[in-house]
Amino acid sequence: MRKYCITTDSDSDLPQEYIEKLNTTVIPQYYSFGDTVYGDELHMPPAEFYERMKNGELPSSQANNPAVIEEKFRALLDKEFDIIHIAFSSALSGSYNNVCMVAKELLEEYTDAKITVIDSLNVSLAESLMVIRANALKDKGSSYEEVVESIEAFKHHINVQFTVDDLFHLQRGGRISKTSAIVGSALNLKPLLYISAAGTLSTAGTVRGRKKSLHALVEKMKATLEENTDYSLPVGIVHGNCLEDAQVVAELVKEQTQFHDIIINDISPSIGTHAGPGALGILYYGQPRKA
Repeated sequence: MRKYCITTDSDSDLPQEYIEKLNTTVIPQYYSFGDTVYGDELHMPPAEFYERMKNGELPSSQANNPAVIEEKFRALLDKEFDIIHIAFSSALSGSYNNVCMVAKELLEEYTDAKITVIDSLNVSLAESLMVIRANALKDKGSSYEEVVESIEAFKHHINVQFTVDDLFHLQRGGRISKTSAIVGSALNLKPLLYISAAGTLSTAGTVRGRKKSLHALVEKMKATLEENTDYSLPVGIVHGNCLEDAQVVAELVKEQTQFHDIIINDISPSIGTHAGPGALGILYYGQPRKA
């Protein structure tokens, strides 16, 4: 029986300790300030990235590079590993399609190999929760096919509740109108957002003020937990250079739910390009996501 491994992309925000522990191959996603492209050999600390945005610089994001995908996949295939790749939502990026294209081409050469590309229909640590789950199943002896089937079902239960601090980054990305951004900012309105079942960005209303928005995220989380939720699963909290707020939310989750394993990490710059400094999200296992 051939060996297999789980891979993902850098938009998963998989913490470095998990990358090393799980020996995970990560496909880079890219972002740029001006003509300088980051994401592969060249990296920028998230704090510096968000500070530059806060000071008015406007980055842009780019999809993954087919040549890099091929190089990383080929290295695994040459070691006789089959691949299960967990990808950033196809509804938000062309990266999923790029991986599928490369996988199809490689399978014409590596005829005995298997490559499955799972569309997470999700973002950030939601992908990481799938990577962690897939590796746990693999370690328990599950077959390649069993892991694929399980993660395809599991992914629909990974919920994301998040908010942003600056509406103008959503406006710049075409998510809201300029008028909405101006009026919302004047009224100190904070949007409550989620990732839909189709993998798209959706809104669940607004609240006034940052503190209320953080508490509202936890309330949204509690309202979408299942009666039989497995509280041993980790919860992800991601942030755009607002660690103190992330820690506040982590404590609220511990106080108000039975989750205890909480992973806090930065939102990767390629996602942060659209969310901006002050973005914060909770990612967790709950009820199947709604449209």
